[in-house]
Amino acid sequence: MNYQDTVNWMFQQLPMYQNKGKSAFKTDITNTLNLAAHLNHPEDDFKSIHVAGTNGKGSTSHILASVLQEAGYKVGLYTSPHLKDFRERIRINGDVISEDFVIHFVEDNLKFFETNQLSFFEMTVGMAFSYFAKQDVDIAIIEVGLGGRLDSTNIITPELSVITNIGYDHTQMLGDTLQLIAGEKAGIIKKNIPVVIGETQPETEEVFKLKAKSTKSNIYFADQLIHEILESDLKGSYQVHNKKTVLQSLIILKELGYSISDKAIQKGFLNVSGNTGLQGRWQQIGDKPKVVCDTAHNKEGLTYVMDQLQKETFDLLHIVFGVVNDKDLERIIPLLPADATYYFCKPNVQRGLDAEILKKTFKKSGLIGKAYNSVGSALSAAKSNAKVTDLIYVGGSTFVVAEII
Repeated sequence: MNYQDTVNWMFQQLPMYQNKGKSAFKTDITNTLNLAAHLNHPEDDFKSIHVAGTNGKGSTSHILASVLQEAGYKVGLYTSPHLKDFRERIRINGDVISEDFVIHFVEDNLKFFETNQLSFFEMTVGMAFSYFAKQDVDIAIIEVGLGGRLDSTNIITPELSVITNIGYDHTQMLGDTLQLIAGEKAGIIKKNIPVVIGETQPETEEVFKLKAKSTKSNIYFADQLIHEILESDLKGSYQVHNKKTVLQSLIILKELGYSISDKAIQKGFLNVSGNTGLQGRWQQIGDKPKVVCDTAHNKEGLTYVMDQLQKETFDLLHIVFGVVNDKDLERIIPLLPADATYYFCKPNVQRGLDAEILKKTFKKSGLIGKAYNSVGSALSAAKSNAKVTDLIYVGGSTFVVAEII
C-alpha cells in the first residue's frame, strides 16, 4: 500500500471515535496494553508529559512543545484530531511523521491489528509511541484523546500530568456531572507524579485533591499560583488559562532538572504556530471582511469564543456553524448571538449533524439562517453577503474548521 491507501484503510476499516462516536468508545485499555507489549513497550523509552482536559489541552500541549523546542530539546507531540492530514497528529519539533513510517508501521503490524481488532485510536497511539522511541526524543507531549482513565494514551508514566479544565462534553461516555467527568480525567494522575490543574472549579477541586492524595502526587492549581501573562501568537482571550497552565508546568519541569531559560519561554510563547504547526485557534483566515475560525465546540469553549467576538469591531456578524450529532445543543444555543446571520452546514464526517436539522433547532430559539450542503458553500454564501466592515466567524466543530483551513 502507498501512503494514501494506508490512511484510507485506517479510516475506513477500523472504528474511530471522531467519525462514529460512542460506538467506537471502549471501556478498558486492554488492547493498548497488548499492543504495547507487541511493540516491546516503546512508551518506556522516552520521557513524557500527559495532558488532559475538556478544553485547552491542544493549545496547552502545543505551547509546551514550542517552549521545550526553544530550550533545545527534541520534542515529540501527539495530538488529536488532525485538521487536514493524519500525520499532523504525530510530530517531532514541528515536523510531521514521515509517510514511510506510517506505511511500514501498518504493514509490519497489520496481522496483529486485524487479529486483535484494534481501533483507529489504539493503533495511532502505538504508532506515535513507536515513532518517538525510535527517533529518540528527549520528551514527548501526549494529549489525551477522550477522558483519561480509559484513554489509550494512559499507559505512560509521565514526568508531569496536566489537566486543563472540566466541562460537559462526551457525557455519554464520561458521565453527566462535572464530578464524574473530573473523575475520569483524574485517571491520568499517577503515583508520585506531580499534577497541574489549569482552572480551579468548585465542583471538581475536591475530586482532584482526593485523587492526588491517594497517589501521593503534589498538586498545583495554576490559576491560583500564576499571575503573569506572557504575549503569544495564539490569540483569543481564552488562551489566558492555557498560558497560566503552561507557566506552572514549566516551573515544575525546571524543578525536575529541565533547563528552560526565560528567553526560551518568551520565544516559545511567541512562536507556537511556527514551531508546532498549530491551526484553528482564533485564527484569521480572511480580510475585508475579516474571517475568523475557531475549533471550540462545547459550552465552555464557545463561552470564551463568544466573549472574544464581543471584543471585535464590526457592523454585522455572520456565523458559519456546524456540529456533530452528539452535541448538546441545549447547552450551546443560548451562548450564540440572536442578532447574527447564520449559515448552517454539516461537517463531512459520519457524525455530522444534518444542516436542516440544525437550522430547525436554532429557529426554535429565534436564531435564523439558511442551510447549506457543505461547509464550503456556507462560507461562500457568507462572504457573498458580508460587507468589508462585517465579521464572519466559522466554528461549532473541529471538522467544520478543518474543511476551510
